[in-house]
Amino acid sequence: MNLRFLSLFVKNINDGSELTRQKCGKAASIIGIVSNVILFIIKLMIGLAASSISIIADAVNNITDAGSAVITLIGFKLSEKPADDEHPYGHARIEYLSGFIVSLIIAVLGVQFLKDSVITIIDGTRSVYSISSIVILIIAILIKLWQASFYKTVGKHIASGSLIATAADSRNDVISTLAVLAGAVISKIFDINIDGYLGVAIAAFIIYSGIKLIIETADPILGVAPDDTLVCEIGEKILSYDGILGIHDLIIHNYGSGRCFASVHCEVAASEDILKSHDLIDNIEFDFLRQKNIQLVIHMDPVVTDNDAVTALKMATGDILTRLSAQLGEPISMHDFRVVFGQTHTNIIFDVVINHSFKSDTRTLCDMIETEVKKIDPSYNTVICVDRNYISTSAI
Repeated sequence: MNLRFLSLFVKNINDGSELTRQKCGKAASIIGIVSNVILFIIKLMIGLAASSISIIADAVNNITDAGSAVITLIGFKLSEKPADDEHPYGHARIEYLSGFIVSLIIAVLGVQFLKDSVITIIDGTRSVYSISSIVILIIAILIKLWQASFYKTVGKHIASGSLIATAADSRNDVISTLAVLAGAVISKIFDINIDGYLGVAIAAFIIYSGIKLIIETADPILGVAPDDTLVCEIGEKILSYDGILGIHDLIIHNYGSGRCFASVHCEVAASEDILKSHDLIDNIEFDFLRQKNIQLVIHMDPVVTDNDAVTALKMATGDILTRLSAQLGEPISMHDFRVVFGQTHTNIIFDVVINHSFKSDTRTLCDMIETEVKKIDPSYNTVICVDRNYISTSAI
């Protein structure tokens, strides 16, 4: 239903294009501005008539929501700017900044509400509610419920963090207005004044929500681990090509909607003609750009597949890492396995992959691996490079 309503303002909302996404985001922002201004006017009139700090605070919250929608609208507009010399990856991350600003506004607003509510308790200002004001508050709650649902639906449809943050803010408004309504009903029935205390409770909830949203909206700006679904899609697609034996060191950078860059190492048979393998890599990169709009850069790793001694050592080393992983309680894997045989000793060269949360000392880990390898043959030396994993180990 929400998407059907959106389609009244934006045509072809399901075509998946970046242009349509921007139109959907701007339309949702404009709808939010209009509805919040209307709610502000209604609640302000009720709050002034009833001398209610909680209703006035709720009204100011709505006009701030309208301001937040303006910021979101500006964010969508600015994120459309094409790449330039100063910003070669485009301006799509401005949308993340707009969501962060909205979160800051929510937190600051909560602090102001808290201050006003405490003053109301100290002054002992008494609120007087009418039946009509209670009815209007109920209507306001229903409008906000729809607004929260609308923002969330559109936010998920176009993968917009700023709209999802705004949906959470609208949900918070429903809770705060419900508290105001409960206070109005209690004051009307029992002739007691709890307006200031309700204001404190609402303010505390808004502050909590604002801080939570600040953390959530700051994550994409700082850089977070890629979504497991995207990682699996990339991994499965690359491995579907004949000639690709394995992949590792997948790194994904997100510069906003439609601005995805990735790099990965792909293993190919060392015995294969290098020109044929290079052509395969070029085709994969081109397919990702054309089909998924992902700028993919692939590093080609040749892997020996026709040497029984190397294969046996690789399997034995893999078993060692599996045992150490279980012993340490940490996921450990390897790639780029090579063997250089010599008359007096043999070098076993490979990369070990661990998570950023790995608690043990990496030098100790390398020593443990070498100790186990030398149990196979004392002439074996290990040359180990420790890599940190940039994706979830369970993803591929």
